[in-house]
Amino acid sequence: MEQKRYPVDLVEQAGLIVPRQKGDGYYDRFRDRLMIPIRDGQSRVIGFGGRALGDEKPKYLNSPDTELFDKGKTLYGLDLARAAIAKEDRAVVVEGYFDVIALHAAGIENAVAALGTALNAAQVRQLLRYTESKQILLNFDADAAGVKAAQRAIGEVEEMAYRGDVQLRVLSIPDGKDPDEYLQHHTATDYRALMAAAPLWIDWQIHQLIQGKDLRQADQFQQTTQAVVRLLGDIANADTRTHYVRYCAEIFSNGDSRLVPLLAENLLTQVRRQRRATSGEVKRSVAAPTPTPSASSLEQAEAALLRLFLHAASHRDDIRQVLEDRDLQFSYSHHRALWRQMQRLLTQPAPAVAPVDLVSQLRHHLADSGLVSAPLQSLLHLNEKTKRDILRAPLVIRAAAACMEKNLCEKRYRHFLALWEKPTAPPILSSLPTAKARSTPKNAGLKPWKKSARSPLKIWSPCPG
Repeated sequence: MEQKRYPVDLVEQAGLIVPRQKGDGYYDRFRDRLMIPIRDGQSRVIGFGGRALGDEKPKYLNSPDTELFDKGKTLYGLDLARAAIAKEDRAVVVEGYFDVIALHAAGIENAVAALGTALNAAQVRQLLRYTESKQILLNFDADAAGVKAAQRAIGEVEEMAYRGDVQLRVLSIPDGKDPDEYLQHHTATDYRALMAAAPLWIDWQIHQLIQGKDLRQADQFQQTTQAVVRLLGDIANADTRTHYVRYCAEIFSNGDSRLVPLLAENLLTQVRRQRRATSGEVKRSVAAPTPTPSASSLEQAEAALLRLFLHAASHRDDIRQVLEDRDLQFSYSHHRALWRQMQRLLTQPAPAVAPVDLVSQLRHHLADSGLVSAPLQSLLHLNEKTKRDILRAPLVIRAAAACMEKNLCEKRYRHFLALWEKPTAPPILSSLPTAKARSTPKNAGLKPWKKSARSPLKIWSPCPG
């Protein structure tokens, strides 16, 4: 380092050398290790990984966190995998550098790796920028350590998965092999077949809970059902919850179809009890609960208009026209920000922007500006509901505009009612000459203006409905 004139302090800050505990000088952090450069999204080297060439411990060693390198925010291989993730609409997350290298060498280029830590929500959000359907596949080792790593990763993003912000699947390679070992004896086509058959995370979790249990033993049956109930109780969607209740009942029936309805009813009762208990705890812990944004019909109406504008280019002029004719604006700040950005992109001197191009441009803009959030991400995704809305776009546009207009009228009503209920005269009346200021005898006896409790103000409004 000194021969290349790098300052020793700077090399130490980069984590390449470590001060000796005894005596002066430094030693090489990565001595006797195979070096793996770690790059950021712009392919700039920000750290290193090292694999021991002998029996040194640990077997794998990363650079320490520095101003440039943060293990919890970095994914190995992402700079090379971004295009493939967007093309295949799915990201594959594996455990180690060599798994990523082996997969890329086999032509499976949408693979990345976490760096010695459990996959966390920040890393998942990075990946979601590039997959429209929000699909992420975890392929950790099938040994005990790999299963624990997968469990930790699921725990990190479980809340996002329950909300549907990520479609998480878990791939376990047969015989406990990792991708590197598997591809030494199998083809990329074989690996892709495993990817296609990978179960959803919740199916994998259920399998892990049941695996190795003797459900004929009363105590193991009870422990397993309780664990399953806790898992299913957090599923918000009622249809999905019912599906998994039936699925688990079939497993617990041990092939006896006559027991399935009874087991399903029993499981469903326990899941409902679990949800009520959880709901009660939340209500007790929050002094003044506020409605969630998803419960707002206004937010849903605005979101429907924005989704149509994003994914149905032929109806963009209709949406602009109805907003202009009725003098409507979006009430939610993130909706207003998205609308303004769409208008800027569409008014640039360029050919007409197709829906997929507009979505792609917005995804990159939101990622670069740090405005990525779950509500905005959901708008960029073309889900089944949006596809149905496109088929009946004129009706959806009219209904959404009517909801927005109704909200505007209610705001105006509340504003004028507040003015009326003030003890002082309204601005229009207070601007008139008072009785004392008028000089004509006809008005000399007028009393000061006073609201009559028996004559409430009725405000006429042109609002529909």
